[in-house]
Amino acid sequence: MRAKRTITVLGPALLAGGWIVAQGMSAYAQGNASGPGSGVRRNPSQSPAALPRPKTAIPQTYSAAQVQTGELRFAAQCGFCHGRDAAGGESGPDLTRSELVAQDRRGDKIKHLLRTGRVDAGMPAFDLSDAEMDSIGAFIHAQMEKLAALSGGRRSVQPADLATGNAADGRAYFNGAGGCSGCHSATGDLAGIATRYRGLALLQRMLYPGGRPAPKPPKAIVTLASGQTVVAPLDAQDEFTVTVLDPSGARQTYQRDAVNVKIENPISAHFAQLGKYSDSAMHNVFAYLDTLK
Repeated sequence: MRAKRTITVLGPALLAGGWIVAQGMSAYAQGNASGPGSGVRRNPSQSPAALPRPKTAIPQTYSAAQVQTGELRFAAQCGFCHGRDAAGGESGPDLTRSELVAQDRRGDKIKHLLRTGRVDAGMPAFDLSDAEMDSIGAFIHAQMEKLAALSGGRRSVQPADLATGNAADGRAYFNGAGGCSGCHSATGDLAGIATRYRGLALLQRMLYPGGRPAPKPPKAIVTLASGQTVVAPLDAQDEFTVTVLDPSGARQTYQRDAVNVKIENPISAHFAQLGKYSDSAMHNVFAYLDTLK
């Protein structure tokens, strides 16, 4: 006889302050009512990571073999977004804190969502058999039970954790003291940025631009002794030389003491801004950018 694993439940957890903790799968289609653009300031002590996970609605028993099969299937189908352990990944939320999972009764909600997806929010529909979906549900429930028994929070940062700024103040800083509008525009290069980057990814892009699309590379403006000016992508530089790429891609090196060099780096202003940001200004600008959807 195969070993059985029983998930014991006491009913859905009541969460402090009316906050629903884990948005889980349903978060794909739901915004945060007290998010950055709402102007509502959330008490940081009510971070979802600081609150207990919701508990499963009814007792559910799965075999160890079914959970193991579900773990493999989940890793293949869902792990990239939600993490191999279902506790949050590259773009998907922590399913072990999901109210949808907590209210699921042997797959009635999980299977429906897997079949239909949330395509408009980035989650595709899956063409899986009932047995495959049952095994995925078994693994997620097992993970919820396992992690609920552990102390400490989670490893991921949810968008709600960063919702402490004021969007109106952030807009004023963006267009004023921060000088951001000198290079960026809410209706130009930043239009829709909050749909491309969410939560921590948006904050990282704001503070230290990288990833895709990559920022424009720095360029060097080299004025030769003859007065001729060479403008080319910067390849390398040190205290004594500067190397640029000519139109064919070949490297051309100049001695600094023989030319006048000016380097224009589109992200240098971000580096300088890191030393100027107060905590409130940083979170306010993030809150403003989060409204650009």
